Amino acid sequence: MNPWFALAGAIILEVSGTISMKLSDGFTKLVPSVLIFVFYAASFAILTLALKKIDIGIAYAIWAGVGTALIAVIGVLYFKEPYSIMKGVSIFLIIAGVVGLNLSGLKH
Repeated sequence: MNPWFALAGAIILEVSGTISMKLSDGFTKLVPSVLIFVFYAASFAILTLALKKIDIGIAYAIWAGVGTALIAVIGVLYFKEPYSIMKGVSIFLIIAGVVGLNLSGLKH
């Protein structure tokens, strides 16, 4: 399996787990509450596969950073959370940091 596809899958599963947290309404709804653990377990399992070929610092930064940025965007678009210029700039900085870290890991 391509490690970058594995990392992308791990990110999607992590985002799904976080969305399930919101939908669980504080563990009061059974299905989203169970899905939190299913999605996060699957995310960690697939992230582990990606770590076979991608440096841990790079993989974790991408997993956490992209996941955070996606959740922030989903929060604004789907859950109608308030948007501000500062929030937009902060999301951009997360993405810029992940790109910068990834570029610093390139071997010459």
